[in-house]
Amino acid sequence: MSRIRFAVAASTAVLVAAAGAGSALAATPTLKGTDGPGFTITFSAKTVKAGKHKIVISDKSSIHNFHLTGPGVNKKTSVGGTGTTTWTVTLRKGTYKYVCDPHASAMKGSFKVT
Repeated sequence: MSRIRFAVAASTAVLVAAAGAGSALAATPTLKGTDGPGFTITFSAKTVKAGKHKIVISDKSSIHNFHLTGPGVNKKTSVGGTGTTTWTVTLRKGTYKYVCDPHASAMKGSFKVT
């Protein structure tokens, strides 16, 4: 009888450890935004699920920036620089907007978080 209890306990421990490792290995989803070249601004999704996300911004023009706003988020790159910026943010349900601040009338977009 004690062998059966030991086998059940050992099996349970293995399953619990495997489940914990699986959740630890789950990657944070990555989204991508771009400003430039020219007068373009893009984002890789129109709808995303709420939760923690990594957002990688490729700033390809020194006359633009990428400004992201929405529920609990207000992040932006600087005008005058180029390169890659990475943010880790928790997106909540709602509508998020992205814009190039100096050219907001032409360079803008939005996406929904569900």
